[in-house]
Amino acid sequence: MTKYWAEYFTRNGIGLGMFLLAAVLLWMTLMIVLPQLYMVDFSFRANVPPPKWYGEEHVYTFEHYRYLLYGSTQSSEHFNTIDLSVFGRTILAAMFVTFIDLCLCYPVAYYLAHVAKGGWGRLMVMSLIIPFWVNEILRAFAFKLLFGSGGVINNVLVGLGILDQPYDFVRENVALYSGLSYAYILLMIFPIYNAVESLDKNQIEAARDMGSPWWRIHWRIVLPHAKPGISSGCTMVFMLTAGALAAPQVLGGPSSLWFTQIIYKAFNNSANWARGSAYALVLLIACIIFVLLMMRIFKVKLGEIAR
Repeated sequence: MTKYWAEYFTRNGIGLGMFLLAAVLLWMTLMIVLPQLYMVDFSFRANVPPPKWYGEEHVYTFEHYRYLLYGSTQSSEHFNTIDLSVFGRTILAAMFVTFIDLCLCYPVAYYLAHVAKGGWGRLMVMSLIIPFWVNEILRAFAFKLLFGSGGVINNVLVGLGILDQPYDFVRENVALYSGLSYAYILLMIFPIYNAVESLDKNQIEAARDMGSPWWRIHWRIVLPHAKPGISSGCTMVFMLTAGALAAPQVLGGPSSLWFTQIIYKAFNNSANWARGSAYALVLLIACIIFVLLMMRIFKVKLGEIAR
């Protein structure tokens, strides 16, 4: 550790090194640590009007977490089936989107790293990046136009005779999952690309010379080397998908309520900031558990994910 800091200050100098450390520390404190601590504190507070915050009535309580599990005391149900089912569906949907992105992005990342050469490779990278210059909300509305009942996809399928009548892609959540998968696809491609690019091609050639099939080359050589990139991509895609708000609002069907929408309503419609903080903290803990699970599955350390 001492050697690391000595190298850091030697490379940057005392003045610049101290400035960078202070800037990072200030940013993390003001933008990450303090807001999260404030949210944790608020999640255990009773829901009272703002003028009474931190007064005698603003006491600590577990009522918001109890409400997530059991619902209102006036309800006849034993559990809060609505909020719990939305939470479970959001987590499962985020895992599904993460899996879809992994299946789509791994071949693309491998192709970019070891097959595409010169101008063709740069053209592919630019083709991936340029669409993301458009705002996320505009892209969500574009997907709604594509998958709508009178959209391009339905018109093509009906015109070709594949469908007799337009299919409701929005109600069946096809538009939502497609939009979410596309929204964060770059966050899966580039970490895997960075990991696969550093793989020595001689290992792949040696495996081919020994008669190993393509699936075994990927399973025994490429995938183990790409584990940090895969875990990093899965972590980012899952967390952003679970915390998405714009895409579920625009592309979600009548029965596709997202957990972040419940949090949004608690903060903005119900003015119940304490319950919104509790629900947001539960979602944060679920995302942290997923990160730890990815680290355990791929047997990587946190430093390798963040590299």
